[in-house]
Amino acid sequence: MRAHLSVLVTTVLVCVAIAHDDHGHEQMPLGYVKYPYQAVYPGDNEVTADSIFSGITTFAKLPWVQCLGKGRNDAFDIAFIGAPFDTGTSYRPGARFGPAGIRAGSRRLTLYGGYNVPLEVNPFMAGLKIVDCGDIPVTPYDNKYAIQQIENGHKELLHRPAFSPLGNDSLTGKPLVPISVDGKHHPRIVTLGGDHTIVLPLLRSIHSAYGPISVIHFDSHLDTWKPSVFGGAPSAQAAINHGTYFYWASQEGLIQNGSSIHGAIRTTLSGPADYANDDASGFQRIEAREIDKIGTDGIIKKIRETVGDRPVYLSIDIDSIDPAFAPATGTPETGGWSTRELRTILRGLDGLFIVSADIVEVAPAYDTNAELTTMAAADVLYEVISVMAKTPLGKVASC
Repeated sequence: MRAHLSVLVTTVLVCVAIAHDDHGHEQMPLGYVKYPYQAVYPGDNEVTADSIFSGITTFAKLPWVQCLGKGRNDAFDIAFIGAPFDTGTSYRPGARFGPAGIRAGSRRLTLYGGYNVPLEVNPFMAGLKIVDCGDIPVTPYDNKYAIQQIENGHKELLHRPAFSPLGNDSLTGKPLVPISVDGKHHPRIVTLGGDHTIVLPLLRSIHSAYGPISVIHFDSHLDTWKPSVFGGAPSAQAAINHGTYFYWASQEGLIQNGSSIHGAIRTTLSGPADYANDDASGFQRIEAREIDKIGTDGIIKKIRETVGDRPVYLSIDIDSIDPAFAPATGTPETGGWSTRELRTILRGLDGLFIVSADIVEVAPAYDTNAELTTMAAADVLYEVISVMAKTPLGKVASC
């Protein structure tokens, strides 16, 4: 009798599944990946606004790959990875929850399909393999060890062969060669912070492939403070924090001096010496208030003139946006740019060789119920990957 009942139940379940399939929707436990490594995104004039709530929450419903686990041999072109670290912050903690918050804020990115109208590209359907790798395991108990974990995790992903070949130059038809100093075609890593301290291990990883890198840094703060000034450096480890990581990156030769630039700066200082130290660390500056005189076009022009056609690392502190638009951050400063202004400036980076990027200091506990900050962070990254999707990391070899 029990065997009979088991067969009957199995038959009913199979029939239900078949009947469900007849309506054009497959029965999938997680419901967000139809084929391996391919998220289900609608194309031009296809059905949009299908369910965006089913399945685990990855960035923009991207396929989840255990890149640091059983998927350690999988190749990709762009990977999102979380770095849930916030024990280097000086004011508000909580950015360890940033990666999860940003992913939640990204749910609606593909609600209507994902096509970026101003940049004329759908980054999710541009022929690139884009995945969400989850988070780097980061200890909350030991900053030195955590920083090493972040460097190791990022480097393991960065030195994986890219999934797609570079191809040929669109103008000349000649083959492209990698722009890295090691001659390899690397994938791009987009890191979800975490407080800004994480950029020191990320730049150490980037240096292993690209050498000294030009940096575009959007932030209300300089983050080049001498440790003796910012916190007083009571110990060697305390000297490395979210206000000093660029100082250390400069000291270690990770930054391309003179071709790196801050944007949205509006912090108070210990005094003019802080700017002298910033100059010595290799940065030029765009003050947040300059937007009132030169507009977004003038800011874009300054950035492009500074970095030129060099490989660029892009670091975005969510506090570059005014707290009226993004309140959930570690050290908020009024007088910042609007979400619209920052997105416009990011689109103005179209054509630059952005090798990797991050967004940091998103602390969801301080957000509104409307998820203003996490949505802004997700939308900012949408602009970043749209720019990435349009420009391969290669150049025509010079004779």
